[in-house]
Amino acid sequence: MRINVTAIMTIDQVKNVLPGLSKGPGGYVSVFAGRIADAGIDPLPVMSEVVNILKDYPTVKLIWASPRELFNVVQADAIGCHIITATNNILRKLPILGKDLTQFSLETVKMFYDDALAANFRL
Repeated sequence: MRINVTAIMTIDQVKNVLPGLSKGPGGYVSVFAGRIADAGIDPLPVMSEVVNILKDYPTVKLIWASPRELFNVVQADAIGCHIITATNNILRKLPILGKDLTQFSLETVKMFYDDALAANFRL
């Protein structure tokens, strides 16, 4: 049976569970990147190091857990993370990836303008 060891936030925690996970069919380490970021720590170096460590454990996969923004999907892909969890809010933003920033800026200003009109704000 594959096991998902969850709520991991440190490299040492990953290293401690690998001996057990690497036996049998393998499993998953869920590193809570979003919560690492909530603590004011950049999760990317941690996640990158875990990807490198897991190269020696082909039956163990990394889950980028608790992402906070769409860019985390880009980051996870760039480092070769096996799996990323995503909320519906993040999934709804997928069509924005690669959007022209000038067009995005104009749409944002129009949204602000429309919001002001809807609030009966007058210039």
